[in-house]
Parts: sequence; structure tokens; C-alpha cells
Amino acid sequence: MEWQRDAACADVADPDLFFPISTTGPGAEQVRAAREVCGRCPVAAQCARWARGTGQTNGVWGGIAAERGVGVPAARHAGG
Repeated sequence: MEWQRDAACADVADPDLFFPISTTGPGAEQVRAAREVCGRCPVAAQCARWARGTGQTNGVWGGIAAERGVGVPAARHAGG
């Protein structure tokens, strides 16, 4: 998984940002902030594909909340 070293989230001080308790209420702001980081990530498509391929059910991967189907719109990201 060499792509991980190029991930924008690698520079985020608190990795919990990408694992909100929920995607509603206060968790919705956390998801928004995580997606903002993913939006500038050069490897977001690879991240979403990896999460889908490994069955991730929690977290924000490649800008997509896992419970919403990681990787479904991944093709819109650069490199995808």
C-alpha cells in the first residue's frame, strides 16, 4: 500500500477525524472535515478502492463514508 504515504490524511494530527461516531448530528461536521481533507488528496481513489476491497464498514475513505458504500463514486477522483 505505497499510496498511503502520499495520502493527505497522513499529515492530519488526529486520525480519529476519519472515524466519526455517526454521520449525523455532531458527527456530520466531522465527516465534512474528513471529506475536505480527502478532497485535496492525490490518492483518494486508491483509498476508496482499498476500503471497498477490504470490506471497511467504518470511517471516511477517499471522501466517502463507509456506511454509504465506499468507492461507489471513486471514479470522480483524480487517479481513478
